[in-house]
Amino acid sequence: MAEFVRVADIAEIPDPGKTLVEVSGDMVALFHVGGMFYAIDDVCTHDGGPLADGELRDYKIACPRHGAKFDIRTGAALSMPAVRPTRAHDVKVEEGGVWVRLRSAAGAGGPPLHGTIAAPVVPTSTCCTPAASREAGESTAELTGAGGPLCEDRVREMLKEVKDPELFVNIVDLGLIYGVTLSPATDVPGKQHVSIDMTMTSPACPAGPQLIADTKRAVGASPEVSAVEVRIVMDPPWTPDRMTEAARDQLGIF
Repeated sequence: MAEFVRVADIAEIPDPGKTLVEVSGDMVALFHVGGMFYAIDDVCTHDGGPLADGELRDYKIACPRHGAKFDIRTGAALSMPAVRPTRAHDVKVEEGGVWVRLRSAAGAGGPPLHGTIAAPVVPTSTCCTPAASREAGESTAELTGAGGPLCEDRVREMLKEVKDPELFVNIVDLGLIYGVTLSPATDVPGKQHVSIDMTMTSPACPAGPQLIADTKRAVGASPEVSAVEVRIVMDPPWTPDRMTEAARDQLGIF
């Protein structure tokens, strides 16, 4: 694993602010927002644009070339024309300086560490934003059976945990779920057999196997479910019109 490298003094970067640093030969965009430090590759995954030169708003950095936005906390691509994340790196604050450790790949090794002035090293658990923590709490409640009897609406909430690995939008908001059917399980009394009609954005979607597996895992984790059947339906074909407004906003489609 790479070592932490001191890249700047805390006082050098205003809050909010950003700068470009070099870490072991890689160019990294370093951000200071809300008392926290974040680091991502200085590379837009759309066309290689320099992210550190872009406009910073809250936790979003916009590529100065074509406007693709990225989350400075995770490197996630938030809007077109970028669809792939850029690498996020580990950050810590120690001895009055900001230290960065390069990660090998985007999303590798769990959530990245973030540096805060309030503590020398930020524990992994503090990397979650309040919104992310709230979503995690809601998902736990759904998967443990809280919130009333199992029904189609609850299954769809479970499916919001499943995200397209390229677009980073959940499959419900993308409009990939055509139907959900529940029926009493014949082999396990008191539990439900769940059938899900799902489509793909294209017939040869490379993410298809992963989405099917993640769908089965998300719904099958409920103690009220005995089995999950996923049926791929290509008629009618998927179009962007099936996306919710939330998905359109996230992808920057207006």
